[in-house]
Amino acid sequence: MSNNTGSHTPTVIGSDCAFKGELTFQGEMKFEGRLEGKITSKGNISIGAAAEINGDLSVGKATIDGTLQGNILATDRVELTSTSQVTADLRAPKLVVEEGATFIGNLHVSPDALKKPEKGAKKAEFVSEESATPVPNKK
Repeated sequence: MSNNTGSHTPTVIGSDCAFKGELTFQGEMKFEGRLEGKITSKGNISIGAAAEINGDLSVGKATIDGTLQGNILATDRVELTSTSQVTADLRAPKLVVEEGATFIGNLHVSPDALKKPEKGAKKAEFVSEESATPVPNKK
């Protein structure tokens, strides 16, 4: 007899697991291991603090506590927690960044983030550290 309570137990990939290749899933996943490759899903993924991903992430929602190097595409949102270390090109309609998170890369965050850029559209240029104006802390 099946227990159909409407709740779904997420798939868990433990810290003792390492993958090379493409990982796909449905629903929700808690990823604690290491991956070199790609993760694809319309579902939600939570990447644990000890997790290391070197590759692309294409999901509905991503919560990142660990290390990711690659590209991130989320159809809903990306959340970078205070322990996250991300080097990526990120595209998502919504982005939440906790104080302490590390992000190096390109961002495209808007309701139109998943649309292809128009031909001839100018690419954004980064401001160098030397020319950036510090924002004072508000107390």
